[in-house]
Amino acid sequence: MVQMYTVAGRQVGSHVLAMITLGVTFAGGAFAMRGDTKAKEQGPPINATSKEEENFINTKAVKQEMDE
Repeated sequence: MVQMYTVAGRQVGSHVLAMITLGVTFAGGAFAMRGDTKAKEQGPPINATSKEEENFINTKAVKQEMDE
């Protein structure tokens, strides 16, 4: 026989309360660990005088990120 508890005026079984507790716990954990959905944070704008200079700066930035 299942132990019954009264919750908000309704009879609820102990197994149902256990399932709800586990579900909320794991769903909350998954929600907390899902991470940021935004793209990688952008740095300051590049004030290059030409497209060639901008490409050079971007290439250097990518190389520096790969070295770290």
